[in-house]
Amino acid sequence: MTTTRENPPAAFLLGGDLPVARMGFGAMRLPAREIAGPANDPETSAAVLRRAVELGVNHIDTAWFYFHGGLSANGLIRSVLHPYPEDLVLAAKVGPVRHPDGSWGAPAGPRELVAGVHRTLRELGLDRLDLVYLRLHEDDDETVAERFGALAALREAGLIRHLGLSNTTTGQLAAAQRIAPVSAVQNMYGLFHRRHSEVLDACTRQGIAFVPFFSLETLGRPEPAEPLTRIAARHGASPEQVKLAWMLARSPVVLAIPGTSSVAHVEDNIAAAELLLDLEDFDALDALSTGVAGRDNDEAPGR
Repeated sequence: MTTTRENPPAAFLLGGDLPVARMGFGAMRLPAREIAGPANDPETSAAVLRRAVELGVNHIDTAWFYFHGGLSANGLIRSVLHPYPEDLVLAAKVGPVRHPDGSWGAPAGPRELVAGVHRTLRELGLDRLDLVYLRLHEDDDETVAERFGALAALREAGLIRHLGLSNTTTGQLAAAQRIAPVSAVQNMYGLFHRRHSEVLDACTRQGIAFVPFFSLETLGRPEPAEPLTRIAARHGASPEQVKLAWMLARSPVVLAIPGTSSVAHVEDNIAAAELLLDLEDFDALDALSTGVAGRDNDEAPGR
């Protein structure tokens, strides 16, 4: 891969005290490539986790509701990585309710959120979680204070180190910040879906980590042959690697967490952190059409 742009920061201080590599790993696809299955081979998923950590990943995003049948992301993480490396940061989400049969329930209330945090602690074998996100919906404005307050109380009790919001708006972010500090935001964002640019810009101004999910998705839209494929070919990279490089260059607060159930893909994703786009590349990619109609952040209720 060619390197023709000034090297962006390789690490970020999450919450002001947790140094993490900006290329992390999302665990959603460890139990199954798709949320509805079929289940993955556990040994292959274990190999993906091991390889990610071998290549320098020290930020893994997970959730108790990432499971398919008897295979869960949290179970795999604990079985493969525990006792955990000292620098490993585990981020978890609560908010959705998922039943044992895989179906989704109504969003969790305060009592269910607390239960979700305790379940995550048990499954991961931890006394404290580094980062816990409250997963929201855009119409959750009236319940943000009560639900985020329940997590803030767990933070005060020492069970959570830092708090975050997932699938949030700038208004919800401001409301949560009146209750407790917000260290990270996790929204859907990528080259072809930039509906949450305003949230990213707010995080950039405040030094809050912005952790995009589904960052490689195209939402069913055909990718243009130009300039993406041309830039990828010139750098000896894949289009997916260029997308990740563009996203990391978008703001120094971006922490990538591409997920996969393939060892080859995790190697490619992590290598994308070394791909440096020049200003011409970045401007050409930045100018691509970004309009996406409808809701672009509900492909999986728990993401």
